[in-house]
Amino acid sequence: MSATTAPSTSATPDDLAGRMFSSVINAMEVFCVYVGDQLGFYRALHEGGAMTSTELARRAGTNERYTREWLEQQATAGYLACDNPEAPAGERSFSLPEGYETVFVEPESLSGMASFVQLLVGTLAPVHQLLEAFRTGDGVPYADYGEDLHEGQARANRPAFTHLLAQEWIAAMPDIAVRLHADPPARIADIGMGQGWSSIALAKAFPRARIDGLDLDEASVAAARENVRAAGVAERVAMHVRDAGDPELAGHYDLALAVECIHDMADPVGVLDAMRRLVGPDGTVLIVDERVPDAFAPNGDEIERMMYGFSVLHCLPVGMVDTPSVETGTVMRRATFRRYAEEAGFSQVDELPVEHETFRFYRLRG
Repeated sequence: MSATTAPSTSATPDDLAGRMFSSVINAMEVFCVYVGDQLGFYRALHEGGAMTSTELARRAGTNERYTREWLEQQATAGYLACDNPEAPAGERSFSLPEGYETVFVEPESLSGMASFVQLLVGTLAPVHQLLEAFRTGDGVPYADYGEDLHEGQARANRPAFTHLLAQEWIAAMPDIAVRLHADPPARIADIGMGQGWSSIALAKAFPRARIDGLDLDEASVAAARENVRAAGVAERVAMHVRDAGDPELAGHYDLALAVECIHDMADPVGVLDAMRRLVGPDGTVLIVDERVPDAFAPNGDEIERMMYGFSVLHCLPVGMVDTPSVETGTVMRRATFRRYAEEAGFSQVDELPVEHETFRFYRLRG
């Protein structure tokens, strides 16, 4: 993903119309990718090789005519190859080009984008509630975004958790990495862990550690428990519908982390204060949140445009459900986060030297 700058407001109306026309085409193609992902078309083509529409429909359990139209659309968009475009429609053979499985199929690929597409579809699910929220100032509950948002978010972050969480993010805190490998077993609190892939990655990377995932969304916790069981780490990983501020948990953990969720909180200071109490005076809190510029400016790059898009459609509405709310939104700049951390009682806020296109990494100590 390249962070290119948006066209400036000096573009002509015709230029702007052309840009929007391209965006509409891109949006339609994104939703067609969602169709192929959810119906298992990409996986079938990856595992079974080139197929006609009849063969793919039989394998996927779908209607041949719909399947044929999807295959032709995907080849027109350049996502699939067609070996014999001159053949009659029912005899054309389509395939997933070599290497494209990393984008559409492999669940732990850092190049994966099908998960991101599902996340976008979920973001738009309660669009009419969002319009009403704009009029009333109310929020849109996280649960109302549905399974596509929850599943898409989990899928989108899973590769980073698998390949980067322990190997780069925790490794940037060498003393913590040593503690997580040591005896007696370290305890980790994974706040807002969603479907549990961060907790699973930690358990696999640190085989002595004990991890508690804490989240208030019951559907996410239920999915996380199943993922933990399937990953074979249930003896050391427990998923809880529980508030991190529960006083019974204070001082029980060596590390508490929260990935990409503090900006969603109505009361981020309260959550950070709870995390500070979870680890006590000698523990560490790791916050992974969005990388955005330190100041607003028009005509931002692709990353900032994406962050504002998610903020308008999801993060700000979710953060405004509970009242009072600080109404942060996705675009949480450095100064804002540091103020939250200081108000929560942290005396030291360090930004870790980890390069990432969309995340910043803050180590907090009390």
